[in-house]
Amino acid sequence: MTRPDFDALFDRLIRDVPDFPKPGVTFKDITPLLADHEGFEAVIDGLADAGRDGAGNTVVDAVIGMEARGFILAAPVALALGVGFVPVRKPGKLPSATYSVSYALEYGEAILELHTDAIKPGERVLLVDDVLATGGTAAATVQLVERCGAGVHALAVLMELSFLHGRDALDGLDLLALRTL
Repeated sequence: MTRPDFDALFDRLIRDVPDFPKPGVTFKDITPLLADHEGFEAVIDGLADAGRDGAGNTVVDAVIGMEARGFILAAPVALALGVGFVPVRKPGKLPSATYSVSYALEYGEAILELHTDAIKPGERVLLVDDVLATGGTAAATVQLVERCGAGVHALAVLMELSFLHGRDALDGLDLLALRTL
């Protein structure tokens, strides 16, 4: 399959919402993309490529999605790769024992949690999220995966906001961004 023109696709199907969730922040609204079957399918296939080798074989044991929009993308990526989906959630949302990490956002602070038994030691996972901004969410998720004794194969995102230097927080982690702004 030919790789789609993600720039044109995103220009058409992702809208900017100024001053959301607070003044000075421009929110990238992906809901029009999610509602477009062909666009959504192209994005899922593109993100899943980060969990495959050059021959198209799956090289990860699970896909992790970070709350909340990462869930929307990570679950179908896991299905495309033939592996399970593991959620990383905000505090108090997971019903069993968890590891927790606090981290800085581009507009505040947050905590993420992962079930202590969600990933087995030695497994390799693909992280999936919608936007890489400051890298705080991804870096916190890497810490959670490492606490389980597992490793992160790569991070796949729809968009990288390069002006926020999120790659700097990822310590050389392989990154697939379908679009870099």
